[in-house]
Amino acid sequence: MDKPVYIPDYAYDAAPEPGETVEVAPGVHWLRMPLPFKLDHINLWLLDDSDEDGEGWAIVDTGIARDEVKAAWETVFDAHFTETKPLKRVIVTHFHPDHMGLAGWLTRRFGVPLWMPREEWTQARMLCLDTDETFGAASRRFYHGAGFDAEMMAAAEARGGGYAKSVSRVPGSFIRIQDGDCLRIGRQTWRTIVGTGHAPEHACFYCEDLDVLISGDQVLPKISPNVSVWPQEPESNPLALFLESLDYFRKIGPNPLVLPSHNLPFHGLDARLGDLSDHHAERLDFTLAVVAKPLTGVEVMRQLFQRKLDTHQTFFAIGETLAHLHYLMGQGKIRRRLGVEDMYLFESL
Repeated sequence: MDKPVYIPDYAYDAAPEPGETVEVAPGVHWLRMPLPFKLDHINLWLLDDSDEDGEGWAIVDTGIARDEVKAAWETVFDAHFTETKPLKRVIVTHFHPDHMGLAGWLTRRFGVPLWMPREEWTQARMLCLDTDETFGAASRRFYHGAGFDAEMMAAAEARGGGYAKSVSRVPGSFIRIQDGDCLRIGRQTWRTIVGTGHAPEHACFYCEDLDVLISGDQVLPKISPNVSVWPQEPESNPLALFLESLDYFRKIGPNPLVLPSHNLPFHGLDARLGDLSDHHAERLDFTLAVVAKPLTGVEVMRQLFQRKLDTHQTFFAIGETLAHLHYLMGQGKIRRRLGVEDMYLFESL
């Protein structure tokens, strides 16, 4: 019997417009900001941070550093922030620019601290130091080895220093969040659950009293989070980390309100976790079948992603392809060897 097709159990039919908010649970407000990619939005969260010490707000994730996102934030400031109820802190789940992009702008503007995991802060600071020159050598070696042709290599060269262009200046200090930390935000306690694979130390937050999970990119209702190998860590096995981390969320319970960074809030966490596991199992089986004959990473990518990809999508696709290949290498099911022109070939054993 065929496995039932997973259909997200969305809690809402539509998202708020940029600058607007929707209260999805007591003290938890949903915002949506634009992104300049095919995935054209990110969900952000404004939490009531009022307690016995005073009224206030906390922001979870910030949007990318672009003028239209700042303008949308200005609308939010006018509607919610006052002298008696100001912003108290900015919380960031992970270093990716759609999450981290305006953290520096927000913390400096309001004079508030940044809270985030140490590995994510370190990654953001490191990538902001990358220039065309420092990124170039590692990038060329990595993408050439994956099988990039001359046109693709030119696109890789152009990406040097791209992270710094998408984020405001990263704060020089932060308050560390770790797995298991219980953050008191206003009158609610949010337990930190760190996921891996998509990012080094991705912080998610679960409030038992509200039965609400802020899942970031770690658990999305419709698309699979990108799990990629990148030039900065060319021998990594992020898919093994991601699949292992799915188990951390199975302990929450089957039906919290999940607040993801993309698409719509949804119910049915356990079903989605199972669907993500099944998805990657199917992709791994397909990848193993594809490398019955020796292929470069790009050749495998073109089998896994048969639709037309834009330049931005191509870099995510090759990273994800290599993640599946590295996972199978780790299981001893395939091997990698240098072929002609120092391009790696992958083949099943």
